[in-house]
Amino acid sequence: MQFPLLITGVAGVIGYNALDYFLTRYPGEVVGVRQGTRGDIAPAPGVVFADVDDAVELESLFEKYRFKSVIHSGGSCALKACQLNPELAWTLNLSTILSMLAQCERYNSRLICMSVDLVFKGRPAGEFYKESDPPDAVSIYGQSMSAAENLILLHRPQTCILRISLPMGKSGTGHAGAIDWIGSRFLANRQATLFTDEFRTPTYCQDINRVLEEILNRDESEFSGVFHCGQPRPVSLYQCAQIINRIGGFDPDLLYGLKTNEGAPIPPRATNVAMDSSKLIDALGFNPFTPWPADDALFPTDPFWHRIRPEGEPRGWNVVEEKLMRY
Repeated sequence: MQFPLLITGVAGVIGYNALDYFLTRYPGEVVGVRQGTRGDIAPAPGVVFADVDDAVELESLFEKYRFKSVIHSGGSCALKACQLNPELAWTLNLSTILSMLAQCERYNSRLICMSVDLVFKGRPAGEFYKESDPPDAVSIYGQSMSAAENLILLHRPQTCILRISLPMGKSGTGHAGAIDWIGSRFLANRQATLFTDEFRTPTYCQDINRVLEEILNRDESEFSGVFHCGQPRPVSLYQCAQIINRIGGFDPDLLYGLKTNEGAPIPPRATNVAMDSSKLIDALGFNPFTPWPADDALFPTDPFWHRIRPEGEPRGWNVVEEKLMRY
C-alpha cells in the first residue's frame, strides 16, 4: 500500500469506519476529509475540513499532502434531496469525480471509488445483479452514480469501483446510514415506515474495510473496473427495521411496512437490488463477507417477528451496536 492515504466522506458510514480502521493500522499516514467548515470546532484527529467538490480546494489538498492512495466515498446519498435538486446531485456525485480524476492522474494516485446498488431499478425477489448487468436507475441519485461510474471508466479505467449496498456501522454524524436513521426514529418514539419489497445486501463495515485494505495491497491491475461488494443474504428495509426494533427493545407499534408502489412518488424507489459479489470474491481469493446480521437467530422469519420477545434475549441500543454495527 502506498501512502499517504486520503479518505473522503468521513461524515458518512463508509468513510467514518474506514478512517478509524486505517488510522489505527497506519497512524500518521491517513487523512480524512469532511465537507465544509465548522468555524472554531476542531476536527477529530486525522480529519481536515475541505470541500472536495471545489476543484481549487481539492487541488490545494493534493498539493499539501501528495496522496498516493485515495478512497473516495464522498457525495450525496440523500434520495429525496437529490430528486428535488438534480443540479446539486450531479455536482456532488459527478462533477467532483472530474476533479478527483485530474488530481489522481497528476500525482499518480491509486483510486478506489465507492458506488452503490441503486444504479439498478430492481428485479424480482430472489434474483441477483451481476456487474455485467446494465444500470437502469429510477432515481436521480442512482443515475448520477451510474454516470460517475461511466466517467471514471472512460478517463481512468484502472480505477477500482466498488458498488456497495447498506454499510452497517456507525456514521460520523450519528444520523447517516440505515441503522442510525432507523434507530433515531425509534429512540425519539417516532414511527418508522420501511419498504417490504426493497431488498438490499447490507454489509458490515468491518468487511468493507478488509476489502479496501486487501485491494490497496494488491496490484492495481487485479482490481480495475466495477466490482460488487455486498454480503450474500438479501434483506429488505423492513426486515432491517424489524431487527433494530426488536434488538433495541423498542415499541413494535412504531414500525410500519409497505410496498414501494404504495409509497410517495418522490423519490422513486428501487425494489430488489441484491448484488452477486462472486467476481470480487474470486479476485480476492477468499470470501470476506459475513451475512448481516451475523447471528442467524436475529434474522426475521415473518412480518411479525419483531413483536416476539424471547425471555432473556439481550436488548438495548448497546446490543444494536454490538451485534448489528459489528460482529
